[in-house]
Amino acid sequence: MGMNTKNPHKPAARVRAAAVAVALGLTLGAWQSSVLAGPREQAKRLHDRIAGVPPTAQVLDQMEAAMGNPVAAAAIATQQSAFYNVTLKNFAAPWTNRDQSAFVPLNDYTATFIGMVRDDVPMNELLSADILYVGNTSGAPAYSLANNAHYEYLDNNNVDLQAALQRTNQSTQPGGIPAAATAGIFTTRGAAKAFFVAGTNRAMFRFTMLNHLCHDMEQVQDTTRAPDRIRQDVSRSPGGDSRLFLNGCVGCHSGMDPLAQAFARYTYTVTDETNDTGQISYLPFDAANPTVVQPKYTINPDNFKPGFITTSDDWENRWREGPNQLLGWSSALPGRGQGAKSMGEELANSEAFAKCQVEKVFRRVCFRSPSDATDRQKVSDIVGIFKANNYSLKRVFQEAGVYCMGQ
Repeated sequence: MGMNTKNPHKPAARVRAAAVAVALGLTLGAWQSSVLAGPREQAKRLHDRIAGVPPTAQVLDQMEAAMGNPVAAAAIATQQSAFYNVTLKNFAAPWTNRDQSAFVPLNDYTATFIGMVRDDVPMNELLSADILYVGNTSGAPAYSLANNAHYEYLDNNNVDLQAALQRTNQSTQPGGIPAAATAGIFTTRGAAKAFFVAGTNRAMFRFTMLNHLCHDMEQVQDTTRAPDRIRQDVSRSPGGDSRLFLNGCVGCHSGMDPLAQAFARYTYTVTDETNDTGQISYLPFDAANPTVVQPKYTINPDNFKPGFITTSDDWENRWREGPNQLLGWSSALPGRGQGAKSMGEELANSEAFAKCQVEKVFRRVCFRSPSDATDRQKVSDIVGIFKANNYSLKRVFQEAGVYCMGQ
């Protein structure tokens, strides 16, 4: 009795409707919980964004207790091994290869960057310091300029980079280049293998602009700069049309070539491609042959005979004038010099370099690019904090994490 013979499925429909209501209620409750997160939920989100993995209960307790000062709570997250082994490793790996892939072995470029962040080495020394981080790990092959076996061992054996990395100098390694010729990550084996091999060394400059000043060459084109330092290998009438050069090529090369001249004494020589062996080499100044530079700087001279002939590693920043002065070059530096070390200082002390580091961290921690006026103001604020704290990138991760941890 009591059954509705007109709709025998009505009770089941009621059950389904109730289940949907419960599900909606749970979903709404979860949504409300995420919107109105308490200190513990905020602490977990902060850790997840910075370290890339969930925290242990003990770490979460510590961070929750510190949430009265969120930056202090974020600092706990940057003390965790996962921040170095996961976040920073994946953050830097794309910079070390032309494909910009994160799926590459650990190398001296990535390890040196990670070590600098861990030790709060000023990040504006990234392109100029005589610095190298190696693993202090039993059983690992010794560091070698000829191969990547040392870092592949660390990678394959899941060595804790936070604990194992040890600071040393590039110039003190067997077969290393002179201290005056070292230039931070420019002169690591990893960078040299990717960007000094073959070619004309312009790749090192282009990928540095892209990875560390967040500007690719198309974004810094300036056809108002004088073309007198553009090398002979650049045709002035590509495809038989000089307008292509005057309206395009000159915009990049007139600024890039005078700066990339700083790399005129470097190259990378492959000895065995199959086994990934090869080494960076530096051609020291020779008073008996003062105008000799790496042969790659004088290739294809017939493309334009009147073009510039490179005879030294003297460089000049012609972007200090014109539209690219907006990159914010340091007034404390002369804008010209000799060799990669001083040119690295020029790039890394620009406003564009500082802003780029902050924007990269923002995207990594917030999972999006700065998208509105509030975001852009926060990036500007963090740039100021970055510079005020001796270019500490660890502090940038902390500040960005707090901004994006939610309410």
